[in-house]
Amino acid sequence: MRFDKRWATALVLLFASFGSSQQSVGRQHLVYKKKYIMGTVFEIAAYGESTEEISRAIEKAFQEIVRMDDLMSNYKPESALSILNRSARFHTEKVPPDLYRVIERAVEFSRISNGKFDITIAPLVNLWKAALSGDSLPSAAQQRQAQACVGYEKIVLVPPDQIRFDSSCLQVDLGAIGKGYAIDRAAELLRSLRVQNAYLNAGGSTIVTIGAPPGQAAWLVRLRDPSHKINPYVMVRDGSVSTSEQTEPSLLGRESAGHIIDPATGKPLESPYAVSVIAPNGTLSDGLSTTLLLIGPTEGKSLVNHTADVSAIWISPAAQVETASNGAQILFGGKL
Repeated sequence: MRFDKRWATALVLLFASFGSSQQSVGRQHLVYKKKYIMGTVFEIAAYGESTEEISRAIEKAFQEIVRMDDLMSNYKPESALSILNRSARFHTEKVPPDLYRVIERAVEFSRISNGKFDITIAPLVNLWKAALSGDSLPSAAQQRQAQACVGYEKIVLVPPDQIRFDSSCLQVDLGAIGKGYAIDRAAELLRSLRVQNAYLNAGGSTIVTIGAPPGQAAWLVRLRDPSHKINPYVMVRDGSVSTSEQTEPSLLGRESAGHIIDPATGKPLESPYAVSVIAPNGTLSDGLSTTLLLIGPTEGKSLVNHTADVSAIWISPAAQVETASNGAQILFGGKL
C-alpha cells in the first residue's frame, strides 16, 4: 500500500497542527502516539479528560498490536503462525484463539471470492519475494510447483481452536488481513478502557475509528486517489477504512511487479485500481479491500451489494471510478 501524498499531508495536519502530542479541547485532551509494529507505523490519536489515562490506554493498545504480531508474523520463527506452518501438516494443532479466529475469517473471504483471496498464497509470495530481492524470475515449473501448495480448501478448522493442513507444503500468510485484525483488537482494548473517541491508523492501509473528535459527528477520512483528481472522502464513526493496490513495477521489469499475487495465475496481480472499502471493522475492511482488488469492480460490486454496511470505490491513475454502496456514503471534492 502506497500513501496518497495529499492524504498523508492531511493526516500530518490533523495531528501535527496541535503543536505537540497533547492538546486540550475544552475538557477533552488529545493524545497522539505512534509506534513501528508489523512492518509499518501504527498511529493512535485519542481524546479524554485525563491525559495520563489516555496515554496509558494507548500504550496498552500498542502492546496488544505487538501481541498480535507475535501470533501472526511469518517473519518471527517462534510466532504462533510460524509454528503452525511447520507443524500442522496432516496433523491437528491447537492454536491461540486469536489466530484461530483470524484464519477462520480469512477462509470466509476465500469462499466468497471463489479462492481469489487465499491466505495459503505464502509459497508463491515467497517465490516472488526472492525474485524481487535479486534472484532470477521464477520459471514456469517453479510457479506450478508453488501453486500446487496453494488452496484454502486444504485448511481444516476444528472448533474451537484446532487447525490441520491437508498438504505437505501448505503455508499461511496473513498479510492481507492481519493488520485489520490487530487494529480491531487494539480498538476493542481502548473501548474496554473507556476511551470513547479515537483514531487508529495502521500505516495508511487500515484505519479504525471510535466515536468522533469533540464537536464533530464523525472522523473525516480521505481515500486513496492515484489520479489526484477525484479527492474522495468519507465520514466514519465507529467504523473502518482499508485500501489495497498493487505496487509499481520494480527494476526487474513489468512482469515482476507487485506484492499481491493472484493465486489463479501464480503471478503478481495486474490491476490499475486502488480499492478503498468502508466497513464496520478493520478485519472486514482489510480482507475485503484485497478481495475486491483481486476480483475487480464487476464482480466486486455484486459482492458489496450483498454485504451489509459496506461501501467501496475503485480508482485508477486515469481517474476511472467505480463505486458500490451498501453502507457509508462516499463523498467527492472535499478540500484539504
